[in-house]
Amino acid sequence: MSTPAEVDHSNQAAQPDQPAPSAERSEQMVAAIEQELSALFRRSRSASLRLARRVHPEMDAAGYALISQIEMGTGSSAGVRASDVAQVLGLDKSTVSRGITQLENLGLIERVGDPDDGRARLLRLTTTGAERYEAMRTQRRTEFRAILDRWNPTDLADLGRLLGRLNADLG
Repeated sequence: MSTPAEVDHSNQAAQPDQPAPSAERSEQMVAAIEQELSALFRRSRSASLRLARRVHPEMDAAGYALISQIEMGTGSSAGVRASDVAQVLGLDKSTVSRGITQLENLGLIERVGDPDDGRARLLRLTTTGAERYEAMRTQRRTEFRAILDRWNPTDLADLGRLLGRLNADLG
């Protein structure tokens, strides 16, 4: 699958060897894509709740988005700022603050001092949070691989390229 840097974001209306669709056909294609994306988004919301419950039975879908972003944002650093999580997720700081409090009460994340700014606090997963999140992610990847292993490599490459293009255009 393509990495974001390898994705072709050109905005060609049609491939050179294919005629441009008629206006009516174009409307039908856009409507079909919109329906499929709506179904995908609904499934994604349901999946987020199931994944959250795998991490902790009391965690909700919003908590899953937060813990995922905290894990991704931490990387090799000491932690991530709540304001950065809010910005990346496009959420209000007060909404993120309530979610962080829930995750902290569940013992999945902790606030630690920022080594670069003694006044600031960073968020990171606790040992329990990291273990549970990694177990869930391993199981999710196994399930996803079982689905995608049925696809041929060309279709997988096309999916990666086209999803990258769609995400870039939506961003």
